[in-house]
Amino acid sequence: MAGETINPPYDLTDMAADTVGLMDRLEIDKAHVVGASMGGMIAQIVAAKYPNRMRSLVSIMSSSGDPGLPPAKPEAMNAIMQARPVGSDRELAIQHGMRVYRAIGSPGFSTPDDELRAKVGAAFDRSYYPTGTGRQFAAIVASGSRVEMLKELSVPTLVLHGADDPLVPVEAGRHTAAQIPGSTLTIIPGMGHDLATGLIPILVEAIATHCQAADQQAEPATIMEKSSSP
Repeated sequence: MAGETINPPYDLTDMAADTVGLMDRLEIDKAHVVGASMGGMIAQIVAAKYPNRMRSLVSIMSSSGDPGLPPAKPEAMNAIMQARPVGSDRELAIQHGMRVYRAIGSPGFSTPDDELRAKVGAAFDRSYYPTGTGRQFAAIVASGSRVEMLKELSVPTLVLHGADDPLVPVEAGRHTAAQIPGSTLTIIPGMGHDLATGLIPILVEAIATHCQAADQQAEPATIMEKSSSP
């Protein structure tokens, strides 16, 4: 973040290759690829480097990586940069996770304490590995700007972003959409940097509509391709 060169164990390009490797293993030729936050960055790279594997792209609360974009709000940055509790103290880890979610979450779609506790607890039970979080931050920083890459995208793209995102400000969503030819931008009032339960129906509707439109758009080309085959 200070502008110095780092050499992380992996970067976002490696994670994009992992995505395609998983598709290979599952025998998925093409997919609608949806990514949120860092996942949106990875999805953008998949679309740029493996366009033949994409049916469409959805980038949620993500960024182009342009260093000139507005930074996170101080309270959001402070929350995510606090050291995670070490060891296996589940309660301490849950308390930390809840503080982070409260700092970066959606003001228009608040999550009750019991629901948030259950969500953070489930994440802890699935996997708690603070070192991995540091490596992922390093991967983001080391990967730099994707602006030139985004300008070359040719897949149908939807950019979804919260109007009230304190971690990745809405300007980042607008900038991402502006770089991608023909993309659609949807700004959601009251959405911060989380996938609150109240947001799910809104996101599902937007993503499903986009994916259906992308498939309909691809259909004539597929028919023409088949008819021209020997």
